[in-house]
Amino acid sequence: MFLRITRNNTSHLSTLGDFGISSQSDAAVNLNEITYKKGTEIYGEKEPAEYVYQVKKGAVRTYKLLSDGRRQIGAFHLVGDIFGLVDASTHRFTAEAIVKTTLRLIKRRTLDTVADTDTVVTRELLSMAMLNLKHVEDHMLLLGRKDSVERVAAFLVEMDEREASQVMALPMTRRDIADYLGLSLETVSRALSRMRHAGLLNFVGSTQREIVILDRMRLRAVDFK
Repeated sequence: MFLRITRNNTSHLSTLGDFGISSQSDAAVNLNEITYKKGTEIYGEKEPAEYVYQVKKGAVRTYKLLSDGRRQIGAFHLVGDIFGLVDASTHRFTAEAIVKTTLRLIKRRTLDTVADTDTVVTRELLSMAMLNLKHVEDHMLLLGRKDSVERVAAFLVEMDEREASQVMALPMTRRDIADYLGLSLETVSRALSRMRHAGLLNFVGSTQREIVILDRMRLRAVDFK
């Protein structure tokens, strides 16, 4: 696999615990740590799936380019998230750094080797696979059954739960959000404005990427329409 390295490429012995995976033996494994500039492709669709990644700093989007040229974002990966674990020999999505991002990398075959003799690692990998499947199912439901305001509200609830802070600092742009929700940029902006006028949220700063949720109960219910 061709690694699109920008700087700070380091390799050192560590444990799976440092990678966010529990194990019985806590054996030493080789982890690489790489920093990617904003907008840098980490891996491409159909490239060999040789590594599994954990976000140490920054954020990553995974997406497909559709036949009509549109971009469909499948997931956002934030600090602590593990991604790139697939059940095939190649990646089905392209991964790209949303902002300057530092990742930890472990070779996929290293995980496979440890899992052969460590049932805890096997369960951890199975659990991650099930969580990924749940996210795909939830995303399909969101795209197929919810109107535009409900989609944006569901996205904000998801990000609020994942960040768990008073001020939600979104690394992604509104274009990213639109491509994740299957909406236009203008539709996302209108939905956010409606929520602000309804007293559900407020913006901090000029970029409007920092959001304070004012009424979580109503945001979940979207009962202001």
